[in-house]
Amino acid sequence: MSHQFICAKWGIKYPADEVNRLYRALKRVQKSPFELICVTDYPEGIIPEVRVVQIPDLPVIGNHVMNRGWRKLTLFAPELRGVVSGPTVYLDLDVVLLKPLDNFFIFDPSFAVIKDYKWVRYRNRWTGNTSTFYYDASRDYGVYPRLLELGAEVQQRYRNEQEFLCDVMRGQGLLKYWPRGWCASWKYDCVPALPQSLWQTPQAPAQAKVLVFHGRPKPEEAVEGIGAKWYRPMRPAPWLAAYLQADTQKP
Repeated sequence: MSHQFICAKWGIKYPADEVNRLYRALKRVQKSPFELICVTDYPEGIIPEVRVVQIPDLPVIGNHVMNRGWRKLTLFAPELRGVVSGPTVYLDLDVVLLKPLDNFFIFDPSFAVIKDYKWVRYRNRWTGNTSTFYYDASRDYGVYPRLLELGAEVQQRYRNEQEFLCDVMRGQGLLKYWPRGWCASWKYDCVPALPQSLWQTPQAPAQAKVLVFHGRPKPEEAVEGIGAKWYRPMRPAPWLAAYLQADTQKP
């Protein structure tokens, strides 16, 4: 069975090399056939092994908004359902893959996402982290109709796209979370708590299939032990460099 993965790249924050790196990471971990689709407005430099699809327009919020992940919602655009179909796993460009992701396709047939990593959340405690999620690209989840219904209010009610998306799924009884061990947050699950973080090297949990780098540090920074908050210091993780080097080599 072939598995379908998708990523999104808009603007110039992430270069094409990040898409290519993700493809090579999938090639490294997946034992079964797969396809990677990139939904983007800047396809230049993406290797031919990746299927490129033009990113649709985003209503209400607009295409000019580059932060808070809002343009991920274009994966649910009506016009995209005619181009991409079937069970699909979305992956952020800055994740690091450790193990095969086959189980992501059989966990839930409707929708599944990471449970948000924040220990304290004062609102929308059901929010997921959309660094990776499963959905059926053929299905109309009502994401765009709800976005159009809320209009400008959407950015007042929700801090980012993942709060909005998870609320849409929650309203339909579709919101499910991956097992916590599958998608490990670098800063919450891999970096030891103080004071151990001052001398212990960050390590991936045994069950982790995906390492998630939300905010900072980014993977390259984590290798060097930089980019952390002052209240969450971390040591370098040289073992992580082997994954990054393997995924940046030419196929």
